[in-house]
Amino acid sequence: MAGDLYVGVVCGDGPCLAVAFGPDGYDHTKRCDSIGDCWSGYEETAARILVDIPIGLVESGDPVRRCDELARTVLGPRSVAVFDPPVREATRKRRYSTANRVHERKSGQELSEAAFARREGIAMCDELLREVPEAAAVVRESHPELCFRAFAGEPLEYPRETAGGYAERMRTLVNYDRDAAPLVQRVAEATDGHDVTVADVLDTVALAYTARPADGDLRTLPSEPPTDAAGLPMELVYRAETPLSTE
Repeated sequence: MAGDLYVGVVCGDGPCLAVAFGPDGYDHTKRCDSIGDCWSGYEETAARILVDIPIGLVESGDPVRRCDELARTVLGPRSVAVFDPPVREATRKRRYSTANRVHERKSGQELSEAAFARREGIAMCDELLREVPEAAAVVRESHPELCFRAFAGEPLEYPRETAGGYAERMRTLVNYDRDAAPLVQRVAEATDGHDVTVADVLDTVALAYTARPADGDLRTLPSEPPTDAAGLPMELVYRAETPLSTE
């Protein structure tokens, strides 16, 4: 049946990892070459896709999006995981020096290397959503750290790549869903043969749990997201019984 999958997608700096839930629970795990590849694979079957790619970009002026600012406020020690994306024009530049020059000219601030490292995926997602209205209606931005924060009910303490971070995130997922541990194992096994980290697996599962219908409302930071010059929302989606921020 079309439109019955709820998908979490983590793209990082390259290929994407997707975890999908269907009406009966966990459905499958898939590796995609890009966000465009993911959309091609899910355009007929996905009701909602949550991605860890910035959607809704600043053209010029203050480069700090309100959604990112609010996320850093509620994440506590993990606020460092949220970066300010490049201005739209800078995402199309291949060299850091060029992208930084454009970003500084448009925003008055220096472009972080973390933001530059994600610019190709950001540009691809931006182009997809601007050119394909059907995709813009299904694909929304989230952040794994925000999802974990919402599930845990309090800020997490440790970075995702550390042993403490793994234990913290697994505990959070198991408290949210008692079947989370075997699910994570199935997702990890499905990535066999690919260069996928355990942290990426946990992040993708957290996004997928957030995407699927469940207890708690699907909420956004901010609660009434603004849109960018292309009409795309500047928001971060999470699932919780009560809002994480009073704004």
